[in-house]
Amino acid sequence: MSDLEIRPATVDDVPAIIAMLADDPLGAQRESPDHLEPYLTAFARLAGDPHQHLVVATRAERVVGTLQLTIVPGLSRRGATRSIIEGVRIHADERGSGLGTRLIEWAVEESRRLECVLVQLTSDATRVDAHRFYERLGFEASHVGFKRAL
Repeated sequence: MSDLEIRPATVDDVPAIIAMLADDPLGAQRESPDHLEPYLTAFARLAGDPHQHLVVATRAERVVGTLQLTIVPGLSRRGATRSIIEGVRIHADERGSGLGTRLIEWAVEESRRLECVLVQLTSDATRVDAHRFYERLGFEASHVGFKRAL
C-alpha cells in the first residue's frame, strides 16, 4: 500500500466520491450520481467548515476510498472533543485490500492529533459485515441510534 495517499478531497473528487456512495444497496436508493448540484453545494459547506475533514484515498491519482471525519467540541465528558466517522466507502475494486483499515486508522490518528477523547461512528443496522469490520478495529456497539426525517 505504499502507493496509497490519503489527502483532503477536492471539488474534482466529488463525482468519484458520489459514485462510491451510490455503489451499494442502500446508497443506490438514496444517492443520485447523475445530479451533482446538491453534492457540490454540500462540498462547499464542508470545505468552509474547519470541523469537517472529507478525505479521499488515491492510488495512482485514482480515488479508491473516502470518509468524512467531523470534529465535535462539547460540554459533556468534562468538555471533551469527540470525532465522528461517516461516509466510509471503498471502491469495489479495492474491497478486501486493507484500504478500509488504513482509512479508519487515519481517522483515529487524526482524531488523536486533534485531541479528541472519543471517536465514534454509526453504521446502518443492515450492514452486518461492516459491523464486524469495525469491531475488529476496536470499536464497540455501545448505543442505540435514532433518526427522524425532516
